[in-house]
Amino acid sequence: MLVPGQVDAPDDPRVADYVGLTDGARRMKHESGAGFFIAEGEKVIARTAAAGYPPRSLLLSPARLADLMPAVEALDCPVYVASYDVLQAVTGFHVHRGALASFGRLPLRSAAEVLTGATRVVVMEQVTNHTNLGAVFRCAAGLGMDAVLLSPNSCDPLYRRTVRVSMGQVFSVPYAYLEDWPGGIEQVRAAGFRVLALTPDAAATDLSDVVVGPDEKVALLFGAEGPGLTEEVMAASDERVRIPMAAGVDSLNVGAAAAVACWVLGRRS
Repeated sequence: MLVPGQVDAPDDPRVADYVGLTDGARRMKHESGAGFFIAEGEKVIARTAAAGYPPRSLLLSPARLADLMPAVEALDCPVYVASYDVLQAVTGFHVHRGALASFGRLPLRSAAEVLTGATRVVVMEQVTNHTNLGAVFRCAAGLGMDAVLLSPNSCDPLYRRTVRVSMGQVFSVPYAYLEDWPGGIEQVRAAGFRVLALTPDAAATDLSDVVVGPDEKVALLFGAEGPGLTEEVMAASDERVRIPMAAGVDSLNVGAAAAVACWVLGRRS
């Protein structure tokens, strides 16, 4: 049975993990350096625990404490309860879901590990928008991709907003950083993958014309919102591919583009 501790002040040291959650730059540096991350909402917290991440603490509103799902209630960690006013003062935003948890990080996988056994992967270059990265992970999980690889300057998949937008799917899709960039693309190719770079360039191959065998290994390259893939990275790909557009629209948001490309190329016969 949970035995909660009451938190009445935002400077209570027991909830230091949750301070200033809206300060993205500080959180990314602080959380990864201190070896933890924050999950928000009961379903995401449950998925995080199921993925094997060790819980450090729970921070809940009184209402959430009363109706926790069994997977969250069973977590073996300190539980703190605070009013919504205190939660907002601690975190910097209105915690409308009323449930936060701090989890310890697990060792990062290597690119070689996540490529082993994979046949469809997503590769992201310099994606620094947490919402977009979360959307890409959710697409990858739901549309048949086996792994996500990130350039070193991409944002943290375990950042709270990324985890929330992905609905916890960052835990179901193996991911790793390609530390050598863009040289790491050659590592992907050496593992047997055909590398396709997504671009709005009208000279690129129409996505519907790309033929991929059910057992062929394919890597889809996506760039950051706005600038897209760098020319150096596109030059390192095997083929440039575009999603045909209409009504004068030149491209899609990277999350939407990932959904389209993963749906078309992530399927297997």
